[in-house]
Amino acid sequence: MARFPLSLAIVLLAAAPAWGGGPLSVVTTSTDLKALVEAVGGDQVQAHSLAPPLHEPHAVEVRPGQFAELKAAALLVRIGLDHEPWLPRVLQTVGDSRFAPGSPHYLETSKVIRLLQAETPRLRAESRVHLHGFGNTHYWLDPENARLITGAILEALTRLAPADRAHFEANRKRFLEQLDAGLRRWAQAMAPYRGARVVVVHETWPYFAERFGLTVVAAVEPTPGVPPSPSYLASLTQKMKEAGVKLLIAEPSANASLVGQVAARSGARVVTLIPSVGGDPDARDYVALFDLNIKRLTDALAAAK
Repeated sequence: MARFPLSLAIVLLAAAPAWGGGPLSVVTTSTDLKALVEAVGGDQVQAHSLAPPLHEPHAVEVRPGQFAELKAAALLVRIGLDHEPWLPRVLQTVGDSRFAPGSPHYLETSKVIRLLQAETPRLRAESRVHLHGFGNTHYWLDPENARLITGAILEALTRLAPADRAHFEANRKRFLEQLDAGLRRWAQAMAPYRGARVVVVHETWPYFAERFGLTVVAAVEPTPGVPPSPSYLASLTQKMKEAGVKLLIAEPSANASLVGQVAARSGARVVTLIPSVGGDPDARDYVALFDLNIKRLTDALAAAK
């Protein structure tokens, strides 16, 4: 969760200037949203992500200097749903009423997305909604959703800088041309593997799987963020053998011992995919993130045949 020296944060907030012209200062809650803001805003924005590209799922340690960045920002762009349980405390500390739903300085991009896994809320034993309780939050991993996200970003930036709308529209058009070329490239690469059965460690990949024709048989974490029991692991590895699952999709933050145990028991090959821009040197921007993941995935699928 967000941890910081409160006294230092207060000092930084007091010194932070409000936005007053020039490039729009934008703070995002992920490196993926930062990359998409930069794709639309170009040189008319300065974007900062509160979260690093790789971190414990749904937990972020916000540094004192980032509070000053948020206080100085013209716009906050967030993933939304229950992906950022650390954010309310950050906003409470900042104490800026601009960053509230309905404000032109606030954008929650989940509002424009068709969410997956939204039918049944997950509840903890103490009856609090669990992570992913409102739908799966990893929607940026369907590259087609970048079309909707950048459209929302375009409108948000235009509300704050209406004179720059043509600049934002031209930038977004160039980005969408790159995205469409990527979608054709990725679909062609994945075509021989459509329907391939996989198991994931964390429920990060349903949007990615739906876009590229993978069948997710199960997750190593049956409930997001909760370690699996020994009995569940035994039934999972048996299910993987019966279903002919040959690929286990992990992330850099996954428990290596647990991943190795499942792979050894099931005979599945492990492939590590990168969930966010900047999580690998080759995932330098949004399109490059998918170039990297599709290359890793197709190499693993070919080897697992």
